Amino acid sequence: MPALEPIRRSRIYEHIVEQIQRLIQDGALAPGDQLPPERMLAETFQVSRASVREALRALELRGLIEGRQGGGTFVRALSGDDLIPPMASALLAGAEMDQLMEVREMLEPHIAELAAARATPEALAEMEALLERQAARVARGEIPIEEDTAFHNALAISTGNGVLLRLLNLMADLLEQSRARWFQSPDRPAQSLAGHRRVLDAVRRHDRAGAYAAMAEHVRRVRGAPADSPS
Repeated sequence: MPALEPIRRSRIYEHIVEQIQRLIQDGALAPGDQLPPERMLAETFQVSRASVREALRALELRGLIEGRQGGGTFVRALSGDDLIPPMASALLAGAEMDQLMEVREMLEPHIAELAAARATPEALAEMEALLERQAARVARGEIPIEEDTAFHNALAISTGNGVLLRLLNLMADLLEQSRARWFQSPDRPAQSLAGHRRVLDAVRRHDRAGAYAAMAEHVRRVRGAPADSPS
């Protein structure tokens, strides 16, 4: 395994993603190579296993790695399609935030609806754990950007729709940047958590209509903030 550096900055999982992605793009990690287990990666990066897990999920969403039946996470063979996300991110960089919110209003309620129909017990447990982490950070007066992003990602993953995941990945960088601005208001972390809880309650009940309505309301509330500030 090529050398990796301990992580010492905020927004931890993003920096794990950056290092592993760079190794893949530089050829230090080749298609078919197996990544070390979560425990070993956490020790190497000097972070929690939860941060490693979130980074691996993000890399999988980008189509760079894949989990295989029987265990293990492996580097995928890159195709021409894998060039699309960075190109799309460059194109989206000048997009108006209000336009992005319009797209979120179209997509995210349907994602919650599908999650209510398809989420496994394991996926529900993962989302519950994410909200517990988000609640703990809100209680400490911290800004839970990672947990907010992770919850929306987990909902999308639970749908099992690979095309949808790749589409959302096109907007990932833009959403991440905008969340950092939106969360600066002190009441917004609690608002985000309350909205997520309503969505998860409906998903846990397998209430498709309720999940759709809860997410639609969550995104509408967010859009009521300044136009350059989604969450």
